[in-house]
Amino acid sequence: MRYLLFFFIFFYSCVNNIDKKTILRGDIYGTTYSIVYFSKVDLQLKVKIDSIFNSIDMSMSTYNSNSLVTKINNNKEVLLDDHFKYVFNTSKKIYYETSGDFDPSIGPLVNSLDFGPQTNNISTDSLMKLVGLDKFKIFQNKLQRPLNSFLDFNAIAKGYSVDMISEFLTFNNITNFLVEVGGEIRSSGLNLGDDRNWRVGLDTPTFDGLQNEIYKAFNLIDKSMATSGVYRKFKIDSLGNKYAHIIDPKTGYSSKTNILSITVIADNCIEADAYATALHLMTLDEINLFVQENDKISVFIIFKDENNKIQDLSLNNFPSI
Repeated sequence: MRYLLFFFIFFYSCVNNIDKKTILRGDIYGTTYSIVYFSKVDLQLKVKIDSIFNSIDMSMSTYNSNSLVTKINNNKEVLLDDHFKYVFNTSKKIYYETSGDFDPSIGPLVNSLDFGPQTNNISTDSLMKLVGLDKFKIFQNKLQRPLNSFLDFNAIAKGYSVDMISEFLTFNNITNFLVEVGGEIRSSGLNLGDDRNWRVGLDTPTFDGLQNEIYKAFNLIDKSMATSGVYRKFKIDSLGNKYAHIIDPKTGYSSKTNILSITVIADNCIEADAYATALHLMTLDEINLFVQENDKISVFIIFKDENNKIQDLSLNNFPSI
């Protein structure tokens, strides 16, 4: 009987020691999220994860009428929370690193081109006077900014939320996970279900809005990834011209480029997200030079050549298939 009891305890401890796979999916920020993690116990984290998403939304969603950034954009004086300050300071760092190519203060231009939550009929020249993140600063926990300016963190908030969820999982002693929000991803450890590294894929750029085929698949090992593509979000005018949602802060107009998508791999997703947007405003030669001078990131570019054929370029040891 003693041996039988010992066997039962040993068997129960082995079974209980198996990492269980949990998948959480839902809608957030006008897109979807998917979180996969492995844990030996059922932690019931969904409520807390939803709370993190909601707190970020209340801080910097331009589509939330009660958010902190909406109140700021409506010229109200408010105290800043930690989410806002971290994203603002990271944005300003990358603003200077990219010589102004990444600039969340382009909100008035986003709205004027009907890509944002508001619309306006103000001339581009007038709106440009409100643009430039160097005109914004935090002083005594408040934001000093040009009157009627409009901050839009949509090009960095998803990446930030990926990092926050990832850090929350790590805090709960979860080391094997994949977090994805609207295509921005961060991985840690292994996919224990398949007993291998986390494998991700890049879409083939198309403008038809249909489900895309995988252009490239590779292992994402303890890194973050973000993709910016002009084929994902654009407007078509009455003449059939396509206007990309990526706006050049230096001209005030949508970018004109032969680059279809840029994918950036970095240590954290907030920076990968911001760099992917900023690099879209550069030429291939300028991107190459930037990556050489910033070897902490890897870049994969899909573009059309002079013959309108799709080509790709891999920089700084971007993972192979």
